[in-house]
Amino acid sequence: MDTKQTLLDVALESTLTCPVCGHVKTETMPSDACQWFYECEACHTVLKPKPGDCCVFCSYATVPCPPIQLAGRSGGCCGGGAA
Repeated sequence: MDTKQTLLDVALESTLTCPVCGHVKTETMPSDACQWFYECEACHTVLKPKPGDCCVFCSYATVPCPPIQLAGRSGGCCGGGAA
């Protein structure tokens, strides 16, 4: 049985939590790219991925980005992680 996920299995919404002020917001993720920056609408802090994560969704949200959902965290995405 093949357990590899398809695009139909990928969640496109994830809830981000600002590590500075705790503001929570559900956002729609891009389906084919990583989002490297996100500005918190409450405190205006610009979030960047944590070391080793490819995007802000992988660092601060409830669901990782679609490329990671498809490839798995060990598979990497977007060039292999944040710089």
